[in-house]
Amino acid sequence: MARVLIPLANGCEELEAVTIIDLLRRADIEVVVAGLRDGPVTASRGVVLVPDCNLDQVLGETFDMLVLPGGLPGADHLDADPRIHSLLQRMAEEGRYTAAICAAPKVLLNAGILDGHKATAYPGVIDGRLEAGSRLLDQPVVSDGKVVTSRGPGTAMDFALTLIEHLLGADKREQVEQPLMRPQG
Repeated sequence: MARVLIPLANGCEELEAVTIIDLLRRADIEVVVAGLRDGPVTASRGVVLVPDCNLDQVLGETFDMLVLPGGLPGADHLDADPRIHSLLQRMAEEGRYTAAICAAPKVLLNAGILDGHKATAYPGVIDGRLEAGSRLLDQPVVSDGKVVTSRGPGTAMDFALTLIEHLLGADKREQVEQPLMRPQG
């Protein structure tokens, strides 16, 4: 079974966090939601989310993917946490997926994960900051090797479905997407 770690910080974008958690769990992926500290997380619009555990409790565990929800100041809190940078670098070194949406691609950038990759992010977040060999694209979701990025709350469903496809294949993505009754075309 695929395992995904989703760290949550106060000020995260709740639409992104909940959409990603929900869709990955619909795909029967084991999703571990870890708060940066003990207790509930208050998202950017006041929604209170209850993580499964504290990040310290799962630092030594193995995951197939690490997904960072965006939102501000949530992405800033993730970026300021050395445990997140260390996890991202370890995941990349092990050839595992790293993914971020909205403002969170700046965490990937600051951890060195976007070097040499194509990426997208919320407008203005990483513009003009990518290293040579990297490219910022104006697309809802960008996959480049084991790095997956997305633009913002409105792309959260496409992002989560893309993550499912990377981990479990196109058939599983379709199995999850079809009952959602998304508009076609």
